[in-house]
Amino acid sequence: MRERAEIAGELGLCELALREHRDAAEHLAWSLEQGLEHHDALSPAQYERFSKGLRKAEAFVGTLIVAVDPPDAEVIVDGTPLDRTARAHRLFLEPGQRTVRLLATGREEALHVIQAVAGARHEIAAVLPRATASSAKETAPAKPMPVSAAPAARAEAPGPLSSSSWPGVLRIAGIGLTTATASFGVLFMVHARGADGDLAELNGKLDDLGVTSWACREPSPPATCSELSRLRRQRDQFAALGTGLVIASGVLGAATIASFFTDFGLGQAAPRRDNVALSPMAAPGQIGLVAHGVW
Repeated sequence: MRERAEIAGELGLCELALREHRDAAEHLAWSLEQGLEHHDALSPAQYERFSKGLRKAEAFVGTLIVAVDPPDAEVIVDGTPLDRTARAHRLFLEPGQRTVRLLATGREEALHVIQAVAGARHEIAAVLPRATASSAKETAPAKPMPVSAAPAARAEAPGPLSSSSWPGVLRIAGIGLTTATASFGVLFMVHARGADGDLAELNGKLDDLGVTSWACREPSPPATCSELSRLRRQRDQFAALGTGLVIASGVLGAATIASFFTDFGLGQAAPRRDNVALSPMAAPGQIGLVAHGVW
């Protein structure tokens, strides 16, 4: 227990340094609780360090005290149930609106919505009344339907990459063509760069021999001029092919990506409603878009 309390406290201090204030408060509070329950779990110096760290973390989070009767009631905060069961709970919440549900067998449900404020203390004290016979019937699970009366399962529509539909085949082909054209385009551009290097090296040798570029236009040019012409043609061809394939891969890729956002099908009277939706997302240190939907 002493080792676990020390590890939890040191972990909380590390999380505090990383500005993970809620996790830091959770670990530091648990370590201090063990130090109070087991007197030899923490030394006085450790207890002082962890207490100071907890006070710093509490300034950035909201503290919620939940007292519920019966003590075995389940406490669910923002859809996440608590791991431990106790008559009173101390929670640390990120600032903002939070939903607290209290559930117990044979009792009525209680729902609380609070606005967590950094550095503030919030309290919820609730006694769950016993459920009446009518409410118990409403919350009872429904009787399963006989197998013979069960409705036939609805056939699922093919996915965006399913080979059973021609849009899926086109999307797979588009992904393959985009990858292939981009790869070949980069390869040709690398060859063009290599040919350009050979040209520069050959021109350097001609300069060393005292042969100028005008010599290749004479009636009897040096033998090296034919090699220069071949390398220039090769470089220009590789560069043109590489540029064209890279542009083609961009067009194919854009069309393939657009097909995922446009649900088209052969013979459909109206567009389906399982397209992808985009929602803005912001978090500490990052911002962007979240794509979600049914494919």
